[in-house]
Amino acid sequence: MPSPSVVQVALPVPLPGCFDYRLPADGPRPERGCRVEVPFGRRTLVGVVHGLEPSDRKQLKAVKQVLDDEPVIDPFLYSLCERAARYYHHPLGEVLNFVLPALLRQGQPARAGGEVRWRLTDRGHHVAPERLARAPRQLQALEILGEHPRGLTPAMLEALSVSRPALQALRDKQWVERVEIGPAAPAEVEEVRAEPALRASGEQRAAIEAITAAEGFQPFLLDGVTGSGKTEVYLQAMAPVLAAGKQVLVLVPEIGLTPQTLRRFRQRFAVPVTVLHSGLTDRERLDAWVAARDGRARILIGTRSAVFTPLARPGLIIVDEAHDASLKQQDGFRYHARDLATWRAQQLDVPVVHGSATPSLETLQLARAGRYHWLRLRERAGGAVAPAIELLDARDATPDRPLLPASLTAIERTLAKGEQALVFLNRRGFAPVILCRDCGWQDECPRCDSLMTWHRSEHQLRCHHCGHQHRVPQRCGQCGSTNLTDAGAGTEKLEALLSDHCDAPVVRIDRDTTRRKGSLDAKLAQIQKGEPAVMVGTQMLAKGHHFPRLSLAVIMNMDAGFLSADFRGPEQAAQLLLQVAGRSGRQDRPGRVLMQSRHGDHHLVRLAAAGDYHALADALLDERRGAGLPPFGHLALLRCEAMAMEQAMQFLDECAQRLPGHPQVQVLGPVPAPMEKRAGRYRAQLLLQSPQRPPLHGVLDAVMALARDLPSGRRCRWHLDVDPIDLL
Repeated sequence: MPSPSVVQVALPVPLPGCFDYRLPADGPRPERGCRVEVPFGRRTLVGVVHGLEPSDRKQLKAVKQVLDDEPVIDPFLYSLCERAARYYHHPLGEVLNFVLPALLRQGQPARAGGEVRWRLTDRGHHVAPERLARAPRQLQALEILGEHPRGLTPAMLEALSVSRPALQALRDKQWVERVEIGPAAPAEVEEVRAEPALRASGEQRAAIEAITAAEGFQPFLLDGVTGSGKTEVYLQAMAPVLAAGKQVLVLVPEIGLTPQTLRRFRQRFAVPVTVLHSGLTDRERLDAWVAARDGRARILIGTRSAVFTPLARPGLIIVDEAHDASLKQQDGFRYHARDLATWRAQQLDVPVVHGSATPSLETLQLARAGRYHWLRLRERAGGAVAPAIELLDARDATPDRPLLPASLTAIERTLAKGEQALVFLNRRGFAPVILCRDCGWQDECPRCDSLMTWHRSEHQLRCHHCGHQHRVPQRCGQCGSTNLTDAGAGTEKLEALLSDHCDAPVVRIDRDTTRRKGSLDAKLAQIQKGEPAVMVGTQMLAKGHHFPRLSLAVIMNMDAGFLSADFRGPEQAAQLLLQVAGRSGRQDRPGRVLMQSRHGDHHLVRLAAAGDYHALADALLDERRGAGLPPFGHLALLRCEAMAMEQAMQFLDECAQRLPGHPQVQVLGPVPAPMEKRAGRYRAQLLLQSPQRPPLHGVLDAVMALARDLPSGRRCRWHLDVDPIDLL
């Protein structure tokens, strides 16, 4: 009888290393990347096989079940997970668990459940439109399905702005039905293009030729001003890849950008386009994941976690808006999708394109050093001219009248010309604070070091950090006075002011108004009609959107970023400012940008207002070079939360004192975090800085070993953030 073997299993637990289990002598021998079901304490967990080794250790617990005949995580993807686990000092089992769709984590089979489609029933074909005159969303869904006899998938319907409630209402009337069709084999497409490409400019042609000529791994920075046609470069560079039968992975920073990207790609290419983002159901996500693994999905568009999607025939990876901070995961497994996209392209030996109008300073420095092929698009597509940014002195603006008279006049004139205006304020709610005029008391969150934001439409004060909310007080919490007022402005107040001031519709786009599925698409569709309107919104409006009739942008309250204590603050503020400014004047009408500022004489504000991002980048890079900050140095942040600040500081102080010294690694702190209290816990942090990565990661290995062994660490929550993008 052969001796039993031991299988090393990576489990989704916050512990390093793998766990050994015994395989029955006559059972299957799973390969690396297969899932197994094993006992762990009193629980049963689904883990991923790391390796096998011969052994006679009979005291080991036995594997309950081998779930896969073939690996669900292929060797390339497994290798990427190992590299990410080492670099970010995160347990391999949690990384592998993270990359699997939820249904695979639960032990379900790694196969598609069949394609779900919505289509009209026999009764639905005979419904008179006037029967839905008072239900326009249902009428829109009925008409769209009537144009597609074979039905449409949920992703297709999402791209066409058809809402799920409308479909459900029609289903209840028995006018539409939801059917499941078995997964089809990859279709042979003679011509991948569904419509011809647009005429490319000289700069666009040079960029397209460089990308299509790349053989094997080659990182590109597509550095193009807003409106320069970066998406057209992506589309034309993708065409030969798709014609060769390969797949393209496109990462976008926000879920709100996927519908418009999906529409654009589906219009151009006659190949299956699949989306992956947090808005999908578990079944939809698994189906998309399997379609990519099997090669049926030819174009895959997704947010940051899509970087871990298996690909049968990879040909090109694109990271759109590559500077965006939302590409960095900020909890749990804290990876950066921009960097992992480059690692993955290198591993798969395919080109990777990082596109941005305002590249991160790290990427820009790599391009300047020649490590990335730098492609520049300096001119807007179609001959459009980039708008100049006019600085307006906002020191006289009051809480009740946050928009200056010059801004209001410009909005009125824009609407009178039949055009659209955008008012940008990166602050939700009606007002950021309620205060007492008699004693100066301000309503603070009881669980955070922050003020409560007034959401007037909900009759609530809400903390934007922990979610705590309560009713608006009738009296001052300190002196009992009823003389309370609000101070400052949010998007809700701007919407109310502009609705009173303007005849045209005011469309507010922020997290509060776009919570319901399909609501963002509906608002964007209203704007795309081209009728005069004023948009009011947060950074959701700043990224990648194309509004042809938008000719005026008013930008408010951007000073805080340029004056931030975080060294990345000015870079992120400039990126946001220029992205918002770039929404205006993108087609056949000149654009105008007004920036209300209380610090118009600040040198960084003036550099950003000049519209030359590279001049600002030069100034910021000079500052960082002298301080040894990224990209001229490397950082890691050990954060700790505890019920008392003394506990958090004690843990971090013990870590700092016991760390092995290294001449190239500087340990700063521990210090309380800038926001000391959040969600009822006190926060402190320890910063490690080094000019070179190897010594820093050597010290981080010691940090993690120490932190796990210290008794004081068991009374705290702590985590390590490698390459943090937020020090606050």
